[in-house]
Amino acid sequence: MNALKWGIIFSIAMLLWLTVERIAGLHHQNIEYHFFLTNIFAIIAIAIYVLALRDKKRNLPDQQMSWLTGFISGVKLTLVIAILAPLVQLIFHTTISPEFFDNMRHHAVASGMMSDMRAEEYFTLTAYIFQSIVGAIGLGLITSAVVAFFLRSKTTQS
Repeated sequence: MNALKWGIIFSIAMLLWLTVERIAGLHHQNIEYHFFLTNIFAIIAIAIYVLALRDKKRNLPDQQMSWLTGFISGVKLTLVIAILAPLVQLIFHTTISPEFFDNMRHHAVASGMMSDMRAEEYFTLTAYIFQSIVGAIGLGLITSAVVAFFLRSKTTQS
């Protein structure tokens, strides 16, 4: 249940971040800064993992958490985030910023970063859903391992 709660919190935070990006013009007039500034969300994502694993630790007997227990909790959170990722992408691209793909395609081609054909393939809902699932799993597993290491109880084994 802890993973579901924090997975929903993560997904809401992601939607709020994407809304802030849109308001800041990163999906249209300031699109050239999107690639760099969107990565700031990593700080928020790591903070949510820290809060989620601290919550898990607080609810354990004597608040003792091994690295493995923390890592497994992080993996569960990662799976919830990955499952919710397509819904987050769908909401974002249909409600918050429906012009995102057109604007990104145009910017990528106009700036010489991609050919027209490559931009058409890359900036699609299907591609972004796939990327969000793979990214959530890959980065989530790494984040889980690192955060569990720092939050593990020093008196437990593993």
